Amino acid sequence: MENNMINKITSERAIQLEEKYGAHNYHPLPVVLAKGKGAYVWDLEGKQYFDFLSSYSAVNQGHCHPAIVNAMTEQAQKLCLTSRAFYNDCLGEYEKFVTEYFGFDKVLPMNTGAEGVETALKLVRKWAYKIKGIPKNEAKIIVCDGNFHGRTITIISFSDDPEAKDDFGPYTPGMIRIPYNDLNALEIALQNENVAAFLVEPIQGEAGVFVPDSGYLKSAFNLCKENNVLFVADEVQTGIARTGKLLACDHENVKPDVLILGKAISGGVFPVSAVLADDDVMLCIKPGEHGSTFGGNPIACKVAIAALQVVSDEGLAEKAENLGKTLRDELNKIDSEMITLIRGKGLLNAIVIKPVEGKEAWDVCVALKENGLLAKPTHGDIIRFAPPLVITEEQLMECVDIIKKTILAF
Repeated sequence: MENNMINKITSERAIQLEEKYGAHNYHPLPVVLAKGKGAYVWDLEGKQYFDFLSSYSAVNQGHCHPAIVNAMTEQAQKLCLTSRAFYNDCLGEYEKFVTEYFGFDKVLPMNTGAEGVETALKLVRKWAYKIKGIPKNEAKIIVCDGNFHGRTITIISFSDDPEAKDDFGPYTPGMIRIPYNDLNALEIALQNENVAAFLVEPIQGEAGVFVPDSGYLKSAFNLCKENNVLFVADEVQTGIARTGKLLACDHENVKPDVLILGKAISGGVFPVSAVLADDDVMLCIKPGEHGSTFGGNPIACKVAIAALQVVSDEGLAEKAENLGKTLRDELNKIDSEMITLIRGKGLLNAIVIKPVEGKEAWDVCVALKENGLLAKPTHGDIIRFAPPLVITEEQLMECVDIIKKTILAF
């Protein structure tokens, strides 16, 4: 009886249930998704949509990619979790695969993007005291205005977004915040000899796909090297082919000292994150000093290998590069006073919306939904356009038509 009720649930009922029994910490678009395949998702009533958010770039390989799903279901029938109290037969294989794939000595496996960032923070602080010789508890980490690295207390401590931060204090000390895309500010901050690391998103995603000036990352990396400071790249959203290269840092041939990955490292099939570094940094952490019950679990290992293999096999970075240019070119042809700016790299893009007759970015997203395309606003006036990288050119042009029709209707 109960199963029948679940199978026959309507979108309205699903929203009511969340409203009544779930915490009110999200404000979703009013659509209830029940199925996904490739670049498409379907709601409970069977209406088909293009997904132009890709779960914040977690489903770069498309929804329910068969190779990734098969890897998960096969492993789930054999062994799911051992914790790290024992070895398992999947972790070493994954560690070899992922370190060779990205070119690092070691990986520390975790589950979520925020855990990856927390791990990197602990790692660079340990390095600061053990290797650099910074006085105990004096290490500083430089971060940028507009950053979004996650939701934990320490991570929001260096946010400047009131929504993320207000009424969650007291905050964790030890941060220096500077303007993003400002090398002069970085140079001044690096004069503090207690700086351990510079933590940066190569493109700020949550801030509205803010792409820094060409050469910014390379110059920032060089400044860090000159000052014996670790360059830490948060590529949770920008990594894994999204921006037209395997990593966004690859656009400027920067190899971070510490690389944080999440989201698409599993193709959105399972929570997986990873922190990569070479031995001189990674081996600062000793047994018992950091860990996670689920980090490096057998399912996660098999899923991540399959997901990264798909990226290589299907040439998704090159695809993102080419289709991203097409998308921006086509969006630039839309003649509307509503669109004030188009920016992005690869298939991580955004348009800035100027309200017209009281209609804002949220209204545009609701209208896009009605026309069969799902996107979400950020910071009130910005809409991100980030479809799965498996989308075809034909599908992309269909999406351009939907966007054009929707915007011009305002």
